[in-house]
Amino acid sequence: MFDTFIYYLKIILQGLPNTLSLGILGILSAGLLAIILSCLLSLNSYALTKAIRTYIILFTGSPLLVQLFLIYYGSSQFSEMLSKVPIFYKFASSPWFCAYLTLIVETLSKVPAFYKFISSPWFCAYLALTLNSTAYTTQIFYGALKSLPKGQWQACEALGMDKKQTLKVILPYALKRALSTYSNEVVFVIKGTALASMIPVMDIMGYSNQLNSKDYDFSIFIVAGLVYLLINGLLSTIMRIIEKKALTFEN
Repeated sequence: MFDTFIYYLKIILQGLPNTLSLGILGILSAGLLAIILSCLLSLNSYALTKAIRTYIILFTGSPLLVQLFLIYYGSSQFSEMLSKVPIFYKFASSPWFCAYLTLIVETLSKVPAFYKFISSPWFCAYLALTLNSTAYTTQIFYGALKSLPKGQWQACEALGMDKKQTLKVILPYALKRALSTYSNEVVFVIKGTALASMIPVMDIMGYSNQLNSKDYDFSIFIVAGLVYLLINGLLSTIMRIIEKKALTFEN
């Protein structure tokens, strides 16, 4: 039994680099984009707010697996679908857009490795995870900004600070306050990487599915679950340490 466990573990761990790269890069990218979107939302621009809110509704209201399939399988069909929309067809057939598209195609054709990379299963999974997590993380960060006492905003205004200067002062404090909730999103992203095996990416679940197709042993997924549990346990511990140090001044 123990030998079988070790055998499965060795094979499953071959997918660990893909799981960690998807998870960590997705978390970092989503965090950065969420900070930008949170700042844009705080500007109270009607057009920007509507656009960002629409994006958030789309990505929080639909399953991650659907988004993953749309990006991986449907990206090549988007142009055909949009060409049936009169306004888009008129824009796409304009000389300016055709010249721009030709330039893009010529540039990409000179770098085939880049085109191959952005169409790879790994990149599509990374893009889906990033866009999905950005929507949730934006809600967390913007909620932290809105929950700050009004006195802090008013103090900055009284000192003659504009919106940009105010955000530079208030944003770091808001992000520290959001760490507790954000740590849950970090765990969700790592768990979400398991869906990447559906397109397929050879991550932890990818190798687990491959093993199961040969051995038909449910204990394979127990081993995979333990690996995910260890990863998320470690990340949760790290996030708690960061949160404790960041909020030391409040204790």
